[in-house]
Amino acid sequence: MTRAPISQEMMAQLISDQQDEITAYHLYHKIADIVKDEENAGIIRAVAEDELKHYHKLKGITQRELKPEKFKIWIFYQITRYLGLTFGIKLLEKSESQAIFTYNEQQDQVAGLEEIIRDEERHERELINMISEERLDYMGSVVLGLNDALVELTGALAGFTFAFQNTRLIALTGLITGISASLSMAASEYLSTKQEGGKDAAKSALYTGIAYVFTVVFLILPYLLISNPFVSLMVSLAVAVFIIFIFNYYISVAKDLDFKKRFLEMASISLGVAGISFLIGVLIKNFIGIDI
Repeated sequence: MTRAPISQEMMAQLISDQQDEITAYHLYHKIADIVKDEENAGIIRAVAEDELKHYHKLKGITQRELKPEKFKIWIFYQITRYLGLTFGIKLLEKSESQAIFTYNEQQDQVAGLEEIIRDEERHERELINMISEERLDYMGSVVLGLNDALVELTGALAGFTFAFQNTRLIALTGLITGISASLSMAASEYLSTKQEGGKDAAKSALYTGIAYVFTVVFLILPYLLISNPFVSLMVSLAVAVFIIFIFNYYISVAKDLDFKKRFLEMASISLGVAGISFLIGVLIKNFIGIDI
């Protein structure tokens, strides 16, 4: 079976790969049970059976009987269940890509890995092409609501902070501004989608509005919990960056986009607008002479 004696390091890697294969087998079957689309569920189960076949092939080399990693299965199952099939599957697909790289390195020393490599590459194509999820169909609407709320509200809160210097007043003003803007954005998205002949204008508007309100609530929360307005602003901006990070990571995985570029662009715009708005607040307070 082997073309050359297997080193200890290589054997340890094969055992690790074997562990991943049996874990993936159980995980894919568990995920298939929650997939409503029968065609997609069938593909996932077929992939699971391939993983079991790979496990037995590697077992013939390592002579080790291994059990699946239950905690890893639980984690990925919860991710897929609550964050969506696309996101969960793409995270698994990243693991599959690493497996292909590892097997390519090993095939010069270990015979029989060519078939496993072919299977893993086929898994990538099938898993990427099979997925269709409503939440991703309306991701453009989510981006619109989230991005608009981050840019507008971080800027508004920065301006209000210096102009008012009262956390309750800032929170109230920000909340009114945010809710009004969310309704306006939702209405605009509805009319825009309707005009362009989109398949469901109402649902697009709903996704936009929910994303906007969600962002508004989290950005205003520091002003309700912290008495110092400038500390509240810093925390609110940190929350904004965190939301941008989480959202862009999700999108980069689910849609195979460049995370770093998108994150830096979105964060730079939001924080830049906040900085400009803060300076405007300083000018208004100092030169117009309005005190609240």
